[in-house]
Amino acid sequence: MSVLRRNSLEHRLHIGLAISLILLMGLLWLFGARSIEDLTEDFIASRLEHDSEALLGATVLKQQHLKVRPARINQIYLRPYSGHYYLIRQSNGREVTSRSLWDFKLQIPSMAVGKSERLYLHGPEKQQLLVWVVGFRKQGMDLTVAVAEDLMPIKKQRDLFLRNFALLALASLVILLIVQGVVVRQAFRQLKPLREDVKSLSSGQEKLLSEDVPSEMTPLVREVNHLLQLLSRRNERSRNALGNLAHALKGPLNLLTQYIDKQLLDKNETESRQASQQVERIRLLIDRELKRARLAGGGTMSQRFDAQIDLQDLLDVLKQIYNEKQLQFTKHVSSDLQPFGDREDILELLGNLLDNACKWAEGRVHCSVSGINQLAITVEDDGHGLEDEDVVRLTQRGSRLDENKEGHGLGLAIVYDVVQLYNGQIEFDRSPELHGLRVSVVLNHL
Repeated sequence: MSVLRRNSLEHRLHIGLAISLILLMGLLWLFGARSIEDLTEDFIASRLEHDSEALLGATVLKQQHLKVRPARINQIYLRPYSGHYYLIRQSNGREVTSRSLWDFKLQIPSMAVGKSERLYLHGPEKQQLLVWVVGFRKQGMDLTVAVAEDLMPIKKQRDLFLRNFALLALASLVILLIVQGVVVRQAFRQLKPLREDVKSLSSGQEKLLSEDVPSEMTPLVREVNHLLQLLSRRNERSRNALGNLAHALKGPLNLLTQYIDKQLLDKNETESRQASQQVERIRLLIDRELKRARLAGGGTMSQRFDAQIDLQDLLDVLKQIYNEKQLQFTKHVSSDLQPFGDREDILELLGNLLDNACKWAEGRVHCSVSGINQLAITVEDDGHGLEDEDVVRLTQRGSRLDENKEGHGLGLAIVYDVVQLYNGQIEFDRSPELHGLRVSVVLNHL
């Protein structure tokens, strides 16, 4: 049994309700069996009590000798080993027994007048007897009267009833378990739309969860929707603030650049040249942040990266950015590729890799995305490639292969951070087809 199934609420309800029904049926059977046993024995004891009174009425005492008139008692006491027996004992130890006992001796204790007791004894032919013993006084003589009946016929009927009751209870239990399973499945089926909404939310098809759910789930759905709206607004506000800040700085920065260039022409001073370099560096940083905002687009929070859609959008943006180079972009996306990871993370990684490829490419850039349980990304270009000693430097934050090339050097380090976040691997080598740099990245599920 998988961990997921053990943690399933539906599975726990099935198990809990099944155990409850089994315990309930078991207790019902035990209680019913005990109640029927007590009821039957109480009924027999009550009948034996009445027989003992009738037997006392049929008893005649003549000259200190007891005699039972056969015509006044049930004829069953006359048939040997019939299962119905009596014994009358005088205070002097003399006994009168039923003919049904034949030569069997019942071991009955003497009972004081007015006292009674219920006994369980073995009778003739291993019969199980219920014996009612009571003390009487008749014509001044103390008598102990014992009337017994065999419990075996009643027990057989009782056991048959309990067996049939157990079969009925078992059949009822099976039916109840089936009904319970159907009811639980139907109840959890109402959560299927919510599960589909969450799946659509992760793939970016929906922005909010539907509130058409069971009332117990409504507060949770509303809180999740509130959180999604809050995160979406914050994300949009941060992206807009980044773009606005970059645009706001570009105007004053252009004026400052023109001023420094003018000063550099008028005075060929080292300080002016250094200031011009720093202003240019600031301009490149602003341009890069604007590119990042454009590459990120307008996706929602928690949206997954769909290579079938997002990769083409990213390539279209890069075509516009590097329009002057007239680059040829090609891509390959596996047909069985599922949405993977966080859209912003993957776009950040792909955007930096493709942006770097576009900078160094002569005319072609190729991107391949595949994988089933992992996401494999390959980006290659037809640039000059790199030497072996440059491979190590590429993953160091802020390092670049060509200081004269436009860029601030953080791109590949950001890529490396995303790779670490997804417990992945990154490799650099020469493209066998395009003969430029090839970057291979493998990402694992979080």
